[in-house]
Amino acid sequence: MSKIEECRATLRGLADWEPYLLQESGLPGPRGNLELMQAVADEGAAAQFHRWAALTPEEAPGDSPQGFLACCGAVGLGRLAAEGDATVLPTLRRLANDPRWRLREAVAMALQRLGDADMEALLAEMEHWSAGTLLERRAAAAALCEPRLLGKPAHVERVLGILHRITAAIPTFTGRKSPEFCALAKGLSYCWSVAVCALPEVGKGRFEVWLACTDPDVRRIMRENLKKNRLARMDAAWVARCQAQLA
Repeated sequence: MSKIEECRATLRGLADWEPYLLQESGLPGPRGNLELMQAVADEGAAAQFHRWAALTPEEAPGDSPQGFLACCGAVGLGRLAAEGDATVLPTLRRLANDPRWRLREAVAMALQRLGDADMEALLAEMEHWSAGTLLERRAAAAALCEPRLLGKPAHVERVLGILHRITAAIPTFTGRKSPEFCALAKGLSYCWSVAVCALPEVGKGRFEVWLACTDPDVRRIMRENLKKNRLARMDAAWVARCQAQLA
C-alpha cells in the first residue's frame, strides 16, 4: 500500500479531518505532506474544498498548518475539474495569483489532475491563462510541463507553442525584480527543458529560436534550462552547442 493509499484509508476512518490534517501537514517545515494532500483531494467533498480554498493569507499563512488546508482545498478543486466541473476554474485562476507560493504549487497540481483526465480541456484553459497575469502565465507553464502529461506529440506541440508565447512577452515586461516576474522566470527556467525532452525533434527547434534573443532575462532562462540533466541525457552535444551560442 502506497503512502497516499494509507492516508486515504486513515481519512475514511475519521469523522473530523481538520485536527489530523493540521497535525500531519508537515508545516511549518521544508516540505508539506504532499501525499496526504493528494489523499484529501481523492477522498474529500466539494464543500470542504471550497471552504479551505477560501482561507485567506491572514487566516492561513503559507508555511502554517492552516496554509496546508488551503492547499488541500486547491488540489481538491482540481479533482472536481477533472470530474467535469468547470465552474471551479475561475477560483483556481484566482488562487494562481495568491502570494503564498505553496498554494500556487497546489494550483499547478490541481490543474495537472484536469490534464490527467482531459488534456485537451487543460490546454484550452491554459491558452487563456498564458495571456493573463505573470503568475497565471507561470501557473500555465508549470501545470503543462509535467512529463506524465506529455505523452502525445500533438499535446507537446501545443505546450511548446504556449511556452513560446509566454517567453515572447518577456521583453515587454517592466518591473522585472518583482516577486511575480521572478516566479515566472524561475518556472520557465525548467519548463522548457521538460517540453523539449518530451518531443526533441520539434522542441529543439523551438528552443533554438531563443538563443539569438538579446533580452538578458530570456537568455538567462535558456541558460538555466540547458543546465538540466534531462537535456544532457537527451543530447549532450546539442546542449553544448546551445551553451556555446549563449556564451
